[in-house]
Amino acid sequence: MTSTVSAVVIDCRDPEVLARFWSEALGYTVHGEAEGYVGLVPAEGRTGPHLDLVLVPEERRGKNRLHLDLRALDGDRAGEVARLEGLGARRVDVGQGEDVPWTVLADPEGNEFCVLDGAPQPGTPST
Repeated sequence: MTSTVSAVVIDCRDPEVLARFWSEALGYTVHGEAEGYVGLVPAEGRTGPHLDLVLVPEERRGKNRLHLDLRALDGDRAGEVARLEGLGARRVDVGQGEDVPWTVLADPEGNEFCVLDGAPQPGTPST
């Protein structure tokens, strides 16, 4: 027997702010709210794990140990990066260099994620 990813949980200082960002970024909808919690699910007809935003008292310290890789549905990385920046993301230099097929961004609380070029190639890693 194996497992499947049910949800990605993001510890954060303001679940409502991050819910607005990630719901717009991913086309997700709110499926649950409670004090210190907002749950997001893919919009109807889309797939992906749930995204749970959970209030924690401490600030994030250091580099992410896990990050999301996003890919623009239309394959336009530059356009998607601009759209995400308009939602509140900012570019981050983690030493990736200039000639890589991804852009590193951070959400409004500083959690890094990547936006990848084009369509995935069969038999290759997502990046």
